[in-house]
Amino acid sequence: MPIALFALTLSAFAIGTTEFVIVGLIPTIASDLGVSLPSAGLLVSLYALGVAVGAPLLTALTGTVPRKPLLLALMVLFTAGNLLAWQAPGYESLILARIVTGLAHGVFFSIGSTIATSLVSKDKAASAIAIMFTGLTVALVTGVPLGTFIGQQFGWRETFLAVSLLGVIAFLGSLLFVPRHIRHSKPASIVKQLAVLKQPRLLLVYAMTAIGYGGSFIAFTFLAPILQQVSGFGEGAVSLVLLVYGISVALGNIWGGRLADRRGPVSALKLIFLLLAAVLLVLTFTAANAWLAVLTVLLWGAVAFGNVPGLQVHVVRQAERYTPDAVDVASGLNIAAFNLGIAGGAWVGGHIVASIGLIHTAWIGSLVVLIALALTHWSGRLDAQRTTSDLTAREPALAASH
Repeated sequence: MPIALFALTLSAFAIGTTEFVIVGLIPTIASDLGVSLPSAGLLVSLYALGVAVGAPLLTALTGTVPRKPLLLALMVLFTAGNLLAWQAPGYESLILARIVTGLAHGVFFSIGSTIATSLVSKDKAASAIAIMFTGLTVALVTGVPLGTFIGQQFGWRETFLAVSLLGVIAFLGSLLFVPRHIRHSKPASIVKQLAVLKQPRLLLVYAMTAIGYGGSFIAFTFLAPILQQVSGFGEGAVSLVLLVYGISVALGNIWGGRLADRRGPVSALKLIFLLLAAVLLVLTFTAANAWLAVLTVLLWGAVAFGNVPGLQVHVVRQAERYTPDAVDVASGLNIAAFNLGIAGGAWVGGHIVASIGLIHTAWIGSLVVLIALALTHWSGRLDAQRTTSDLTAREPALAASH
């Protein structure tokens, strides 16, 4: 694999770290800036909203820009956003910094896959994309707990400074190693992207994605304060628990992909959503015991992101059937749905914390995930009905041919 691909992976690592490290820093930021935990939770919501808007809208608007200059500009924007967070004088400027960084995130992953595949032969395209997205997984395993540790030991601002340095290194790697001329097709227009949203079956998958992740992030956004205020962990221990969570996520992604390959995406999603709802419900009762809380968080990580492969495969199959000329657009909008779920979940979680308390985010999140499970069952039934009707329609033709 070319070294340019690893420059992209480093960019993905930096971006993944800055997206999720905020979860471990929420109590520290809230205390330092004198804001409530729900207000600090908006730092998760508005970042994800920036990703959701940036991915489809800015990707379409920058469609004619050559890929390498666009990639470099995105890493400059990403680094600038983190530097602004480092020097943010108050809560409002930190919110602005998160939105700016989220916009860069959205466009990067929209164009990153096409850049990655342009660096290798066609038979290695899938492997190239997988390597680039490994940066996100590694960020959860190492970047988030390390960034949380830095923030707790030296101040949350220094975490953003460290991520800014990663952004500079990623910029230099892309500048030196990514080829100047990268072929790319013009992305779909905003009108074409909106046309995808007219398909009810695709909207159903987007709802599964947004609600499923929204339910999980109702609680995950406030995992650090739950661990500190309910489970009794000290600040330093939180980063270790997040390390355990990240390792579990990495293993869960592999398991989720294999499950979707073996059982089909809908069957895999039914099982994963059911397990996710169960784990969140259990957390309501185990959070008060430190060791049981760690065990529950370990199980949570195994299923929290394991549905990504199934959801992506499912949306691609639906797009191939209903919008065959806009499969890439449909897939990209599912990433936007994922981030809308994060934004909505963090926002709802903030209201729960403010009104009835931290621990209630877990069981309410479980109920929301059950809605995603019900939608998955519905989607599976619609697929079965479509298959039956297709077979029925073919029977007269088969009879005539005999």
